[in-house]
Parts: sequence; C-alpha cells; structure tokens
Amino acid sequence: MSLHWLKVATATGVAAIALASASYAQTVRVTVAEYSSKTGPYFEKAASEFEAANPGTDIQIEVVPWDVLQQKLTTDISGGANADLAIIGTRWLIDYVSQGIAAPLDDYITDDFRARFIDTFLSPSVMEGQTYGLPIAASARAMYYNKSLFEEAGIAEPPATWDELKAAAEKIKALGGDAYGFGLQGKEIETDVYFYYALWSQGGTLIEEDGTSGLDTEAAYAAAQIYKDLIDGGLTEPGVTSLNREDVQNLFKQGRIGMMITAPFLANQIKEEAPDLQYGVAAIPAGPNGDRGTYGVTDSIIMFENSQNKDTAWKFMDFLFTTEKRAEFDENEGFLPVNAEEAAMPLFADNADLKAFTDLLPSAQFAPVIAGWEEMAAATSNALQRIYLGEGEIKAELDQAAAEINGIIEANN
Repeated sequence: MSLHWLKVATATGVAAIALASASYAQTVRVTVAEYSSKTGPYFEKAASEFEAANPGTDIQIEVVPWDVLQQKLTTDISGGANADLAIIGTRWLIDYVSQGIAAPLDDYITDDFRARFIDTFLSPSVMEGQTYGLPIAASARAMYYNKSLFEEAGIAEPPATWDELKAAAEKIKALGGDAYGFGLQGKEIETDVYFYYALWSQGGTLIEEDGTSGLDTEAAYAAAQIYKDLIDGGLTEPGVTSLNREDVQNLFKQGRIGMMITAPFLANQIKEEAPDLQYGVAAIPAGPNGDRGTYGVTDSIIMFENSQNKDTAWKFMDFLFTTEKRAEFDENEGFLPVNAEEAAMPLFADNADLKAFTDLLPSAQFAPVIAGWEEMAAATSNALQRIYLGEGEIKAELDQAAAEINGIIEANN
C-alpha cells in the first residue's frame, strides 16, 4: 500500500468529515469487511441490540467485500467521507498511524478491558506504546488433508515434513482420476503467504536482522524449489497461477485435493457445503531442521481520528468485544477466539479443528509492521508467479524481488 493516498486523505479529508458529522452527534458509521454471508446480518443485529440498550444512538453498518475494502477506504478517506469506525487489515495500520488517521484508544481502555484479550492478537495493534486497534478477526493457518484419499492411497498419517508431503502427493497422483496431491494457490491474496510456509520451514525470514529482504537467501531459494518441484512433478492442480485461495478451497471441498494449507474458516464451509467430506487438520510440514511456521493474521477495527462521535463509537467497540458478542461472531465466521474467556468456552476449547490451529500459535509469525508492506507482498507474488510458470529461474527472480523490496523499504524510511 502506498503512502500517497494517506497523505492525500490527510490533506483533504479531515476537515470535511468534521463538518459533515457535526449534526449527527449520536450517529456512528461503521465500515465492515464482509467475511461471509453471515457478516452483515451479525453486525446489523449487534447494531440493533446496542441501539436498544442505548436510546438515542444510531449505528449505521456498511458492509464491503474484503477484496475491495482497501480501495473503498482509500476513496472514502480521500473524499472526506470515511466512517467513524472501520475494519482494516492490521498490516495496513502502520500507515494509518503514521499519517494520524487512526485514533489511539488508550484513553478508553481500562485494565479490565485489556485483560479480556489474548495478548498474541492484541499486540500487533500496539505501536509506539499506544493501542490503535482491536483484533476483530484472528486466524492462523494449518494443513487440511483428505482422509478418504489418504486411506485409498495407503497413507497412514499426515506428513510431518515437506519430503513426506511430496511422497504422499505422489501416492495420491498414482491413484489416477481427477484428484491432486497438493493444492497450491498462485493468484491474488496470500499468494506470497503460501510461499512463506515453506520459507519459514527452511529457517528463512521475511525481513533480515539488518532490515533487508529475506528473499535473496538460500532458505528462500530452497522454499521456492519445494513448490516448483511439486508443480513440475504434476503433484499440484494444473494452472496454479490462475487459482486463488477460494478456488483451491473449492477443489478441496469437492474431494479433489489431498492436502492444502489454509485458515480455520474452511472447516465451517466444509460442514455446510460438503458435510460428507472426511478431512483432518494437521501442522504445516517442517523443514530439515524441524523449523516450521504458521501465518498469524489479525484484522483490526479502528476509530478514525476525525470521528466526531468518539465516545459513542468506543461504547459500540466495547460492546462488540464482550465475550458473548465475540463468541457469536467467531462461531459464525470460523475465526480463532481473541478473548481469553471466550477461548475457554467448550464451543472453542473442545473443537478439535480449532485446536490444531491454536497449537501452532507459539510458532505464528505475522506480517512485518513496516510501511509499504503491501507493495512488498505484491513484488513477492509477482516473482513467484514467474517461477511457477517457468518464466524465470528461482534465484534470479527472488534476487530481483529482494532488490525491489529493499528499494521500497529505503523509500519509506
């Protein structure tokens, strides 16, 4: 994400929204990312409940598809038409903070309120000693596997290493038919993330200790080689660069993918859309030294600095983060609990699928909190696509991407 749009927004938006909001003292507008068909109804219900308990308030919910959320917020801020509250990717937060667009919440946060949270998920929103957002959605990644295909192929256990994964994929390929061993996404959101699973398992890192990209390293070359070998061996679905995460998940739900790595919400989708599918959830394979990593993800709800209704906006945020409301939201969407009391509820604590994800949290890694991260992720994804398509050699493409990323880092410092 470029800083340019935020600078434009700061120059043009703050004054305009202050005037526009002045006559609606008790109205709070909330821009909500749509995670599923249940997202809108959940927030509308929460708004109605809050309004009933707080006469004179008006909570207006605007639901925006996740894929266009960033552009929507950019347009709103630039035009001085942003809401009072909005869900954002936490990785965008540093840009909002650096430009004074996100309001610090510490004047509202009490010790009791802070104690509700699992610190792993709250800490990414803490910058320069202040809290700028609350984790509205939390997720990690693990490996799903098709138990029926495993049984048919004679695979006794989910693979613990990448070598074992490749061997399992070869057995599934040997079955014939239209099933593929390993589902690999190569299009759109999280194409870079899918590569990081292998990178971390090889002992690699996204940003080195000296502040430069970790893509031009032996660990990164080895990680890319793992996926390229799977593609060249016919062990993935064909045309990986034309399939995004949802496409691969749909193949898995159809019983055509032996293994894939994705988020806990796929389990909810399977229960509703493919209830007969026999699947398991296991750790992401480890590398030769036992290294492994999962991607920790949070989305935050933030308050805009130019909100004219901060007290009411905060009161609604507080309401959303009560244990009952959090449990309702996370059950609907299939996210991990961010509230410690919620996590102890049998609904979550006794859920075997979620346990596979929470067990990986000690090795969870988050996107670096550095300006320009979205541009760096795009550079990584573009290099991977060329590698997957056979349009470039691994080392040359990753070295080029690393140079591009280093330039972005330097430009933002």
